[in-house]
Amino acid sequence: MKKKKVQLSKAYHVANVKSKKWNYIALGGTLLLLLLLAIAWHYRAGIKYYVGTWGIGRGVASKEAKYDIRNVEIMSSHSDKIFGIDISQYQGDINWNEVNTINDQFPIDFVFIRATMGERNVDDRFEDNWDAIAKRANLRGAYHYFRPNENSVKQAKNFIKAVRLEPGDLPPVLDIEEMPKHQPMDSLKVGLKRWLDEVESHYKVRPILYSGDKYFTDFLQREFSDYVLWIANYNFWVEDLKDHWDFWQFSEKGTVRGIKGNVDLNIFNGNIEELERLSIPFKN
Repeated sequence: MKKKKVQLSKAYHVANVKSKKWNYIALGGTLLLLLLLAIAWHYRAGIKYYVGTWGIGRGVASKEAKYDIRNVEIMSSHSDKIFGIDISQYQGDINWNEVNTINDQFPIDFVFIRATMGERNVDDRFEDNWDAIAKRANLRGAYHYFRPNENSVKQAKNFIKAVRLEPGDLPPVLDIEEMPKHQPMDSLKVGLKRWLDEVESHYKVRPILYSGDKYFTDFLQREFSDYVLWIANYNFWVEDLKDHWDFWQFSEKGTVRGIKGNVDLNIFNGNIEELERLSIPFKN
């Protein structure tokens, strides 16, 4: 009789453990479902765009779906701001007649175009893209890709030679992304300042500084925080601009009709009138 009781006790214990295990699994499943529902609700605008565009019922899928969903969600939640793109020769031959909106929804109000790289290189498609934008209503700007191991003054002169800015154009942009190989960071900062000063002296307007979020925070913030800043941060979970970001490049996988492949997407932290005030002024 005692043996039977022990066996029953063991069986009850095993059943109780299994019951608790399934309770935990059920609880975990419920929490996971709630999390997925919360995420789906949070990204509802982007998901709605994706479903309407690609048609899940038709069995069509896109590897870039998560990027389109995030991009649409970010732009939907910043409807009080304005949006733009930046391009280079890597976008190839652009059909500018079709370049009007991002994801067929959000107007493109400004375009930055790569002009030069280093001491002597010019973007292969700069002139074509620059002239094409001049015929449109978009605000346009030109940027220089800075090469840390080349002479900064020669780089500034390369940009000045290639780019003729006009009233209404956005200020010139210095793009710094690379780490120096043969010089300390302090020397790089001196070179950046020389480029900025040379270009400001020529165009009579203070340039914009572009860099990655971590690069700027780690190396440039102390000396260059008083410039208009254009910061790149593609982190999927970052959904808003920081206070010191004047422009936010929030995606490198944007979808724009008229451009084959991906394109960089940007938000200006203000309205169109504020952006126009940054532009090179018209003479009275």
